[in-house]
Amino acid sequence: MTTATPAPPPGPRVAWLWVATFAVAVAGLVYELIAATVSSYLLGDSIRQFSFVIGVFLSAMGAGAWLSRHVGDATLGFVSAQIGLGVIGGVTAPLLFFAYAWYGSVGLPLYGSLVLIGVLSGMEIPLIARILKEIGAAEFRFENVLTADYVGALAASLAFPLLIVPHLSLIAASLAFGVLNLLVGGFTLWLFRDRLPRAIFAPWAVTLAAMVLAFGASDRLVAAVDAALFEDTVILSERTPYQAISVTRFGDRTRLFLDHSIQFDTLDEHRYHEALVHPALGLAPRVAEVLILGGGDGMAAREVLRHEGVERVTLVDLDPRVTELFSRNADLAALNGGALNDQRVTIVNADAWAFVSDDTTVYDVIIADLPDPHSIGLSKLYTVEFYALMAERLSSHGLFVTQAGSPTFARDAFWTVERTLAETRNPVAPGEGLSTLPYHVYVPSFGDWGFVIAAMSDLAERDPDLPGGLRYLTAETWRAARAFGADQGPEGAEVNSIEGHALVPLYTEGWDYWFR
Repeated sequence: MTTATPAPPPGPRVAWLWVATFAVAVAGLVYELIAATVSSYLLGDSIRQFSFVIGVFLSAMGAGAWLSRHVGDATLGFVSAQIGLGVIGGVTAPLLFFAYAWYGSVGLPLYGSLVLIGVLSGMEIPLIARILKEIGAAEFRFENVLTADYVGALAASLAFPLLIVPHLSLIAASLAFGVLNLLVGGFTLWLFRDRLPRAIFAPWAVTLAAMVLAFGASDRLVAAVDAALFEDTVILSERTPYQAISVTRFGDRTRLFLDHSIQFDTLDEHRYHEALVHPALGLAPRVAEVLILGGGDGMAAREVLRHEGVERVTLVDLDPRVTELFSRNADLAALNGGALNDQRVTIVNADAWAFVSDDTTVYDVIIADLPDPHSIGLSKLYTVEFYALMAERLSSHGLFVTQAGSPTFARDAFWTVERTLAETRNPVAPGEGLSTLPYHVYVPSFGDWGFVIAAMSDLAERDPDLPGGLRYLTAETWRAARAFGADQGPEGAEVNSIEGHALVPLYTEGWDYWFR
């Protein structure tokens, strides 16, 4: 004759279920944020990715809430859901990164895992509510369960950008919250051991051990992903609150990637940076005060400092880790010739829009070496409103230059940048726009790449004054850069504004047409 395991008093069980509701809400939202963040890194267009992920996840949660009515044993169903979430949620980030590295696509694993996580997450609250009723929770009210769930969602939304992303890789975060789900399931197993079959303890224990080991090996998993994603040896891989930084090397060739998008290759970066900097500085009547927006790697600053008339350079880059690496790391600082340590250079780590809005300095030349406008957050730095702020910071004879993408791969996007500048209000000539000068060069790492110079008055039709020692730009290559083929000329150009953000779809559609 066996004696039944005595049930613990309901008080601790009730308290634990409130805690469990909070914990599973945190884990569920973190999985959703990880999926959206990874997909935006790998696929671009963060607005589209976050919107799709949220929509699919919430719909799957609704399906899970409906399906929970078919679960016979609420306690066993809740524990089983935690084991499932621990596995599926835990491996989501590694699965997405490896799928992209091996197959170049994440659609099936992304939305497949989202549906499964959403269904299991949607079952949790109805099952917890049923368990609370079954154990006789005093004055049970369903809205109290929802309150704990919403508070957990708030905690996750605050913790993700402030605590999780700065201190954990996305792979480690995914595995860590998988372990959290399993711990919730394990404590529920112990607390409700009188109501649950012993057979479920073994799979729970094996799964927990596997996920803990995977979390312990997360650094190796990140290294394996980097090795699969990049052709060369990864010499540096870091995650900052703003982006993923990766530096690779092959022989004497170094590449920088931000959020897995190439920023430069030392084999040909001189073509890009010489074309970005020297035409504007060579045409400007005065170059004493120069502002660089972006360009935290210091390459643009290196080119600016070649001009004898430069007295002060202010470099504004959002991510302090990038400017720190390229000023303090000896190998990386050598790539920019120590430009970021030059006494004439002042580094400001700030948002470009906020800096231009608040700054009162008048500049002779402003250089925008900013990321491509593949999201609304970046598109705002290519709007008529931003360019109007920038124009207020220019001297009356000053010049502004921006990289503008590819007139071949994203033709309409390139000419939209040019037209937006042309339609920007001119502080010197009210009612008129800025004078523009588009040009392009071939950079093997990027392909055909374009730039636009803007000024308050008509730009002189003359060759720029170029400093000595350049590796690519000459008077002849400058004249050739001004010519556009028939299939590269202006077509479909719109004005990019804060209200419309016409540039983002034009950019993404252009690149998708060529490469997807």
